[in-house]
Amino acid sequence: MSKADPGTKSLSIKALLFPWCGGTVGAICTCPLEVIKTRLQSSKLAFRAVYYPQVQLGTISGAGVVRPTSVSPGLVQVLKSILEKEGPRSLFRGLGPNLVGVAPSRAVYFACYSKAKELLNNVFVPNSNVVHVCAAGSAAFVTNSLMNPIWMVKTRMQLERRVRGSKQRNTLQCVRYIYRTEGVRGFYRGLSASYAGISETIICFAIYEHLKKHMNNIRLSPSAAGGREQNTTNFFGLMAAAAISKGCASCIAYPHEVIRTRLREEGTKYKTFVQTARLVAREEGYLAFYRGLFAQLMRQIPNTAIVLSTYELIVYLLEDRLK
Repeated sequence: MSKADPGTKSLSIKALLFPWCGGTVGAICTCPLEVIKTRLQSSKLAFRAVYYPQVQLGTISGAGVVRPTSVSPGLVQVLKSILEKEGPRSLFRGLGPNLVGVAPSRAVYFACYSKAKELLNNVFVPNSNVVHVCAAGSAAFVTNSLMNPIWMVKTRMQLERRVRGSKQRNTLQCVRYIYRTEGVRGFYRGLSASYAGISETIICFAIYEHLKKHMNNIRLSPSAAGGREQNTTNFFGLMAAAAISKGCASCIAYPHEVIRTRLREEGTKYKTFVQTARLVAREEGYLAFYRGLFAQLMRQIPNTAIVLSTYELIVYLLEDRLK
């Protein structure tokens, strides 16, 4: 019986450690943006009144009248509000559940994606768009189903507003509260919107794989003369492909994020996916479906670029080592 190659073991450990470390650092650095994004998506966002002067025509004096309108605060306004009213610590609400979920969610996703891709290559044309779309969709379905309770707790903590000097519920207390008030079903609120969000994953991977095919020498080449420079070029090319694909997918499928946040709010009028979509459109207009998009793009594009390119690098190293 042959002994396992120590080098292969080392690469396997790195394959688990690198995504976890990258995901952890990314979650910590981008947590404030995620909190702001969630607050912007919430129905409890405090709109500010803006008064525009308007000339009243047909009057002798030509006196102006004031026309009030409601304006949604932007990213900077929400950031200032959190810092002034709740303190800097509130920018890291929900970080605990995020750190707990980041490693298993990515491990489950990439494991399912690789396995589905392997199986589907035997059914359809290998590495075709159909294979990529189906593999990404099935991996997202499994991951969302398993991880929804963790993301539900994270969202609920991010929506909780803190008064300076007061204590907020920690992760365990939030879990107990949800279970006590809503039962086990409470942990699966917003799951229908997460399933709708599978379209974002499918779009992202379809564009990403398409860009990979059309990039010259995109696959990391074995070390040779000038190999290091070529590898560096390839790595940054993968990052660019991932960033473009995630940016396009986020812009197209973003409304499901707003609907999911509304469904996860505590004690609200939002009950189902379709009912929430209709209610938001009727009461706030279609632009409400894109509240927080800028914060989402700032948070997700760098994260996705790093994660996907690192994943490709690890796959290449493992394959090259096992040859």
